[in-house]
Formats: sequence, structure tokens, C-alpha cells
Amino acid sequence: MWFVYALLSALFAALTAILAKVGLDGINSTLATAIRTAVVLVMAWGMVFLAGTQQGIPDISKKSWIFLVLSGLATGASWLFYFKALQLGDASKVVPIDKFSLVITIVLAFIFLHETVTLKVIIGAFLITAGTFVMIL
Repeated sequence: MWFVYALLSALFAALTAILAKVGLDGINSTLATAIRTAVVLVMAWGMVFLAGTQQGIPDISKKSWIFLVLSGLATGASWLFYFKALQLGDASKVVPIDKFSLVITIVLAFIFLHETVTLKVIIGAFLITAGTFVMIL
């Protein structure tokens, strides 16, 4: 089932880039990011209440709060830079560079989470890196 969710994530991420590129026409990228973020916020909290999971809030540990807040700050920074890049560049060039985050994630997961990096993962990361550069040149 995770594979279906991952494919849906990829589909909606692709739609995000196209819809954002069109929506950025004539608007400041920071303002556009704030509008998008407000929509995501309402949608996410709506799902929390729809699923009835709000009662778990008091059980969240201090460590989880810290890392979720840091993750939120990283997400915000990513979205701000992504929208500015989309506003200034072609979606077909911005998105591959944005998706290069996969390779960076592999490296960071190896360094900080001590995840195993197999030869298959190294080859895949190399191909993604090469593909990214081919697409943007």
C-alpha cells in the first residue's frame, strides 16, 4: 500500500509544480508561499479532526516537538526557495533540481541516521544526479 501512497505523492507533487507556476504569475513568491501554506495548514488540521487523532497531542514528547518544529522550519524554507525558483525559472528545470533532494536525503540519512547505503542505492543516486544535470543543461 505504501507504493500507492508514494505514487499519489509523486502525482500531487507534479501537480503542485504546474499549478504553482501558473499561480505565481503576477504575484510575489513569498506571498504565494504563505497562501499555499495556509491552505496546507487548514487541510492538515482538517484531516487530524476528521480522523479524530487530535487527542494524541498531549502525548507528543518534547523531542518530537523540537524535531517537528525544525522540520516545519526546513519545509518553510524549502517552499520559499522553491516558489522563488519557480517564479524565475522553467518548471522543467526547477523541479529536477528540487527532486535532487532525494540524493541529499540519502547522504544525510547515512550520516545522521546511520542508514545502510547499498551499491544499488549508490548507483541510483548517481543516476539521479546525472539525470538532474542532463535535464537542466
